[in-house]
Amino acid sequence: MNGILLTLLIPFLGTTIGAAFVFFMKEKMPLRLQKTLLGFASGVMVAASIWSLLIPSMEMSTNMGKWQVMPAAIGMLLGMAFLLLIDTVTPHLHVDGDHPEGLPAHLSKTTMLNLAVTIHNFPEGMAVGVVIAGALQGGEWISAAGAMAMSLGIAIQNIPEGAIISMPMRATGASRLKSFWMGTLSGAVEPIGGALVILLASVMTPVLPYLLSFAAGAMLYVVIEELIPEASEGEHSNLSTLGFAVGFVLMMVLDVVLG
Repeated sequence: MNGILLTLLIPFLGTTIGAAFVFFMKEKMPLRLQKTLLGFASGVMVAASIWSLLIPSMEMSTNMGKWQVMPAAIGMLLGMAFLLLIDTVTPHLHVDGDHPEGLPAHLSKTTMLNLAVTIHNFPEGMAVGVVIAGALQGGEWISAAGAMAMSLGIAIQNIPEGAIISMPMRATGASRLKSFWMGTLSGAVEPIGGALVILLASVMTPVLPYLLSFAAGAMLYVVIEELIPEASEGEHSNLSTLGFAVGFVLMMVLDVVLG
């Protein structure tokens, strides 16, 4: 039980470390650093989706013969559709954005920034939770070390995400302490989402391959819809490309070596 709790909380620790950057940096994060970190986070999420979620989903379905790819395909599409729905109905505002998205609502800019990050973080929490659930099945497809690799990978990419949230809040006039707490709390949804998925998978073991690919689809939606466009827009997009490569390779190595 302690190991499960630790694995769920490690990504939240990454967000907290990133949010703490607000105490050591100027009011606005340098553009070059922001582009690099956005690319890095994208690389980690794409690699985690492939190596830790989609491939195990197909390996769990070998009894279906040549149709073993179907749970991965169906789950991934459902995950992307789910995030599309959440993105469409939830009022939120992206970092450096001027026009809120989602249903109209009279919310503060700070609140909508936090809702945007919550949309990002929920699928990451799901991903950690479903990998833990896979490891609890006996480690045939996903080992405990593989679950820890996923948790560490998400935690590493949460460090820049925490900073990318707390720094703009500081720039809008919030105190350093408030910016830190808002950035930290943006990651609280991850262990909650992970715990919910573990509970669901424990009573619905046959759907585990679908849950793995569902989490992959949700994460890929965030990467394609938001992270990559933000990283590629304007100057220094080459830095985001390099950051993506480093993040992808790091997550791949973590998953293969520890898994």
